[in-house]
Amino acid sequence: MADPQSVDFYRFSRNLSDEERSVRDTVRRFVEQSFMLDIRRHFADGTFPVEIIPELGAMGLLGPSIHGPGCAGLSATIYGLICQELEWGDSGLRSFASVQGSLVMWPIATYGSDEQKNTWLPELAAGRKIGCFGLTEADHGSDPGGMETRAVRDGDGWVLNGSKLWITNANMSDVAVVWARCDEGVVGFLVERGVDGFSTNTIHGKYSLRASDTGELVFDEVRLPESSRLPDARGLKAPLACLNQARYGIAWGVVGAAIDCYETALRYAQERKQFDKPIAGFQLVQQKLVTMLTEIVKAQGLCQQLGRLKDDGINEVPMVSLAKRNNVAMALDCARTARDILGAAGITDEFSPGRHMANLESVKTYEGTHDIHTLIVGAEITGLPAYR
Repeated sequence: MADPQSVDFYRFSRNLSDEERSVRDTVRRFVEQSFMLDIRRHFADGTFPVEIIPELGAMGLLGPSIHGPGCAGLSATIYGLICQELEWGDSGLRSFASVQGSLVMWPIATYGSDEQKNTWLPELAAGRKIGCFGLTEADHGSDPGGMETRAVRDGDGWVLNGSKLWITNANMSDVAVVWARCDEGVVGFLVERGVDGFSTNTIHGKYSLRASDTGELVFDEVRLPESSRLPDARGLKAPLACLNQARYGIAWGVVGAAIDCYETALRYAQERKQFDKPIAGFQLVQQKLVTMLTEIVKAQGLCQQLGRLKDDGINEVPMVSLAKRNNVAMALDCARTARDILGAAGITDEFSPGRHMANLESVKTYEGTHDIHTLIVGAEITGLPAYR
């Protein structure tokens, strides 16, 4: 088994509790033993390993920090460590868990009725039901406030029309958390698969996040009862708050991808010989490895402080944006550097950095692009929003 502490140059593990270390190590073993054996096949085939979903649920890895029926209610720091180890395997695996927990279970726990919580949270936590999050549209990505999906009151219920694009878990989901505009503003609904007029389409031809289900949600005169609406979700702030939960997990997750790239490059450099000695003995290779390690250590510090603040009730959007922005860019740079150290071998699926590199191109874009997070932090420090 790979050692989860192998990239702990600043001994951050000393600041973790016994429970936090145990969860981290357990998730690493699970990823290595139950997921990594088939990741090359799933990435090549463009499929997600649905067979591991019940095990994810049984281990408490779906919405672990959610408080509600059937949920573990663990700390934000533990959730971050789980994301780190899942993405050490693949961004698609962490994306599945992030959507299920942060973008489906969290809004139900935060904005849902007691009936919705009791119905869905235990099933989603156990992995018996799968959810997706419908906010992004074809013409409205960075500006979700421009959404065109409409919900119109019809007697005691609603009629939903529109579509959502680039939706993780779209085609395997049992329920979709869908955001729409109505006369009163933005509202959220739980739309179950099988409802008349609700369909999904798979997005094919992806270069990135291939071991992930990505699709489109289509709503054609979908009739919904009032009981399907999330009663406490009011305005665009509600879905944006969901995104902040997901971005927190991403900030941790990509550190796992960077660690795997670094570990892979280091092993290769120590074994690969040119000019009669391992390439790890050359100054230029050492410079690349040291730069990777330095940036990983910085990101680890950001994550741990962010997690502790979140556990103390401080969950400010600009802080999460800074961490997501920095850590994703860092991880992508590490993947590219690792690919470079691997030489020609780095473009094959025998080694993981090429896969991480492709995945991280998507992670840099979703849940707020690098540029959007720059503007969020910029607005915070200057008091002058530049995106309006």
